[in-house]
Amino acid sequence: MSDLDLDLQTAEGELDEPDAGGRVVLGVLDGSTPDEEWIDHVERDDVLVLNVEGELNELAAGFAREIRDMGGELMHFRGFLIVSPPGRDIDTDRLG
Repeated sequence: MSDLDLDLQTAEGELDEPDAGGRVVLGVLDGSTPDEEWIDHVERDDVLVLNVEGELNELAAGFAREIRDMGGELMHFRGFLIVSPPGRDIDTDRLG
């Protein structure tokens, strides 16, 4: 065997801390929450799962374009609006 001089404590200290990412936030999209609040969540890297109560296009009009422009994704799925922050794709492969 060769003699390796490994200083694991130093190496461990040099590693970047893993990005904790955001949270998954459950909510209701009914017009009662200000659009800026949804945008703030996405900017903090949160994923939104919003139960849509009303006309989706009207309810999301105030934040959808801004979230898309920043690189986020939005998808309507079974009565819910799923909103992901930039860099976090919504995987639809299992939907068939």
